[in-house]
Amino acid sequence: MQSRTAASTRAIPFLLSLTLACAAAPAIAQASQEPPSAPARVMPVVGGLDHPWSMAFLPDGGILITERPGNLRLLRTPGGLSKPLTGVPKVAARGQGGLLDVALSPNFATDRYVYLSYAESDGDKSGTAVGRGRLADDASGLEDFKVIFRQEPKLSSGLHFGSRLVFDGKGYLYIALGENNQRPTAQDLDKLQGKVVRLKADGALPDDNPFVGKQGARPEIWSYGHRNPQGMALNPWTGELWENEHGPRGGDEINVVQPGKNYGWPLATYGINYSGLKIPEAKGETLPGMEPPVYWWPKSPAISGMAFYDADRFPAWRNSLFIGALGNQNLIRLTVDGKNVVEKERLLVDRKRRIRDVRQGPDGYVYVLTDASPGELLRVAPAETGG
Repeated sequence: MQSRTAASTRAIPFLLSLTLACAAAPAIAQASQEPPSAPARVMPVVGGLDHPWSMAFLPDGGILITERPGNLRLLRTPGGLSKPLTGVPKVAARGQGGLLDVALSPNFATDRYVYLSYAESDGDKSGTAVGRGRLADDASGLEDFKVIFRQEPKLSSGLHFGSRLVFDGKGYLYIALGENNQRPTAQDLDKLQGKVVRLKADGALPDDNPFVGKQGARPEIWSYGHRNPQGMALNPWTGELWENEHGPRGGDEINVVQPGKNYGWPLATYGINYSGLKIPEAKGETLPGMEPPVYWWPKSPAISGMAFYDADRFPAWRNSLFIGALGNQNLIRLTVDGKNVVEKERLLVDRKRRIRDVRQGPDGYVYVLTDASPGELLRVAPAETGG
């Protein structure tokens, strides 16, 4: 997709229309109007969760669920929800911080490694950390938990940790990191704020990362210029890494993450400050040498977890990208064709729940976590299905 013309760059994001966006050149796709709401079939799986943040499906049918205050729980059906597992690190559960994402090792069947991201404090400030431990044979806890990554320096007072974890097809680990609400750091290559980093599964540094050997740049960095990434997933059809992130007031966006690329924040943004004023560092909506989003929202839904749907169970949902909405309290479904969004709708509108995470389950259903106390795990299907 090409970037906007100068005329559209000067337009106010909240008043931008499709007519203006399409003038003179192809435009970056935007959510120009509220998508229609669609019915869905919702089946509660478990309730009583304390601000659940993420989930991972075990090969034996269990589901690991993180709770932001610091608990890792195991759900078995039948069997119910476990007590908090042992061996979980101490977390800084303040503001947006706490126990955040969970992911399984690509070789979980043999190594049983579970990866956790969380907010870690040094007293005054916090940052994102990632570690791994082996799930005990009886699944009662994590054994030999070891930190493999720390965001440096620690700058957060409780905001913008990012924190999604994704393994690619080669076994590399990608970690999406917020800029700790310190805007300029997203452009600073000597800091790990506002970055996506790429590591080996044990935390070692790959020698082909784009900034390896470059003076003044952290070699862990894969991409930079991110604000507060809340969702990340591999595109199952292309193998590309997609990421979504919160804008400020307006400007939530979806990006296709590429090595060494700059995604603009805070120099290029479609949003404005919460005060209604311009972001002080912003120089435009898109800028030369910076990657524009493939899709963005003029009015922020406060997007969160993200999952592609490629199961056979519900053909009507194939080629979909599901995204949770915290602010709008619903589930966004985008139909994608390559990098283009060709259809959009909102699900679970009537439930009015903050959707924190969304995943495609092994059974072909869509699973979502609601960010509340008590929060829920819900199983979702198209309304017309009976299965």
